[in-house]
Amino acid sequence: MFNYYSLFSTLSFIFFLFLLFLTSTLSNLSLHTVAFRSNKTRRVLPTVLLSVTEEIQQHYVKDPIPLLPPINVTEEERINWFRENKSKFAIIHSNSLTKRFVSRTREFFDGWCEIRFFMTWISPVNSFGNREFLSLESLFKAHPFGCLMILSTTMDSINGNKVLKPLQDEGYRVVAVAPDLKFLFKNTPAESWFKELKKGNFDPGEIPLSQNLSNLIRLAVLYKYGGVYLDTDVIVLKKFSALRNSIGAQTMDLETGNWSRLNNAVLVFDKKHPLLFKFIQEFSLTFNGNKWGHNGPYLVSRVVERLEGRPGFNFTVLPPMAFYPVYWNRVGGFFERPQNLPASRWVDAKLLQLRGETYGIHLWNRQSSSLPIEEGSVMSKIISTHCLFCKDDTVTQSAF
Repeated sequence: MFNYYSLFSTLSFIFFLFLLFLTSTLSNLSLHTVAFRSNKTRRVLPTVLLSVTEEIQQHYVKDPIPLLPPINVTEEERINWFRENKSKFAIIHSNSLTKRFVSRTREFFDGWCEIRFFMTWISPVNSFGNREFLSLESLFKAHPFGCLMILSTTMDSINGNKVLKPLQDEGYRVVAVAPDLKFLFKNTPAESWFKELKKGNFDPGEIPLSQNLSNLIRLAVLYKYGGVYLDTDVIVLKKFSALRNSIGAQTMDLETGNWSRLNNAVLVFDKKHPLLFKFIQEFSLTFNGNKWGHNGPYLVSRVVERLEGRPGFNFTVLPPMAFYPVYWNRVGGFFERPQNLPASRWVDAKLLQLRGETYGIHLWNRQSSSLPIEEGSVMSKIISTHCLFCKDDTVTQSAF
């Protein structure tokens, strides 16, 4: 008797193989089509950037577990802890990448740059999220021919390069480079301070050392090369080309109209500017790893207060609207959807003010990183006009 069941099984199997082949063919065809369309519009990546990228691909840096100093211990106990663990602080030691910092930096900036930008990144690669990437997008939206170097031991890796690849593929000049701190601090007041630090001869403090080193690195790299330093939570709104030797006020005294505190999240200075030298000197002479802000915003405030108006120091203190248009404890208002007509009018008025007076918005990441960006808010409208890879789901009910 003829086995219909066997015939049906055989035909089903043949039909399944045919579907599998057809799906695979269509999938490959679709992928090739997408790649072809993408290549037609892609900007050519500069040769210099390609050479640096290829070098990074040869290295792999595993995200380190952040070393947190002990708290509620004596200064001597913390010094001993640092001496025992200093070999684990990758940022203060040299390796094959840091030893090539000078040549890689020279090569990267050898081509024409509209403006040189610098950032630092002291956290693991997997912490570099959408918020930080939006900062890069806004930078290049305003400065398509600018050059950005991110000083970071963790981002200068295969995984770090993957983060930056979407920008590099579009021809934007961005690269992560492990900094050579010995070179950056050489012939500055920080040189001897750094030597003593590596010997473990003083208390690094309760605040993570990398945070304080970030404050120093930004000063040193601007002193060596000149340009613009930006924190990774600054959204750039317009070109910085009109700025020179400038620092922003965070707050103003309403009675006198004078600044009351400065901030170091945005710095614009020429190479070897004397104020940068004084900043570095102040860091080295008054370092305190136990007071938040002492080596950062409070430092630049102390120095400028002493030197402002003196001959030989030519710089400008910009009003808070330039970089700090919203205070840290009110930044949530930039993320909220307007609930009524007056609130909607406030959003429109604030956006108009920002377009006219603000170069970049410092978002106070400590306070705002977990805030949802609500549709219709100040931030949602800013994102929609200052992103490069704009997505429909950029503004959601969850934090970006």
